[in-house]
Amino acid sequence: MSPVSHPSPPPTAGTAIAAATSMGAVSLTVSDLARGRAFYETALGLTVREADDGSLAFGAPGGEDLVRLYGDASAAPLDRRATGLFHLAILFPSRLDLAHALARLAGAHWSLDGVADHLVSEALYLSDPEGNGIELYRDRPREEWRHSDGQLEMATLPLDLRNLADELDAADGPQPTAPAGTLMGHVHLQVASIPEAEAFYHGVLGFDVMVRGYPGALFVSAGGYHHHLGLNTWHSHGSGPAAPGTVGLRSYEVVLPDRAELDRVVERVRGAGLSPESESERSAAVRDPSGNLVILTCR
Repeated sequence: MSPVSHPSPPPTAGTAIAAATSMGAVSLTVSDLARGRAFYETALGLTVREADDGSLAFGAPGGEDLVRLYGDASAAPLDRRATGLFHLAILFPSRLDLAHALARLAGAHWSLDGVADHLVSEALYLSDPEGNGIELYRDRPREEWRHSDGQLEMATLPLDLRNLADELDAADGPQPTAPAGTLMGHVHLQVASIPEAEAFYHGVLGFDVMVRGYPGALFVSAGGYHHHLGLNTWHSHGSGPAAPGTVGLRSYEVVLPDRAELDRVVERVRGAGLSPESESERSAAVRDPSGNLVILTCR
């Protein structure tokens, strides 16, 4: 399946997506559901709910679904050159909670792919058992974020893991599960073309462009957040999505604050000449130019 062309103008005044927009569940295909369950429960500390269709949903206690796994024993391995998921990013309420997340990974003997201080946040990077990318992070307070020439300053700097782990000295004890308030902070996608991705996510859906400074990447958000969506072509320039049934991204959710905002965004989608693949009373599914399935939903 080749990338879909979505020519569209940038958003005009009054068409920015609602500031209260957030990210919802990321749905993944995996070849070994039991192995995935063990990882998301043990290494990430998420609680599991078994759905009627056989899928598994994971989240913090009392919270919304963050990750949904759909098992398919015949699924082909993850295609790292295809468009799809670069990583899903789970946001913890505090730096101490991120330190507990690091401790859970250590207790599960799960290795990191990398770590970074992004100025606006501190992040741990890893992959699930099937290679799906994951970021675990905490935000610095917004008043500490810096801007230059009208753009938010972000960087990729070393993160002192020992200093992070020292946060645990103030802890009452271990934290076996992710705490209440743990969220899907952002989703980072592999796309075929940055201009086409910008035309869709900024021009049609109405996300604000926050950072252009990374070569081959773009970061967009709602409400001044550092980014709800990362978009890059580092491994996927000119590519299309993986073949159906391959391990990796099935869909991800953009959560709008109410039905009126959902209707407004869907109207813009239709105005750009796009047709939702499916619709219900509180959601609509549309593919971005790279074939990634976006579920627009509302609270």
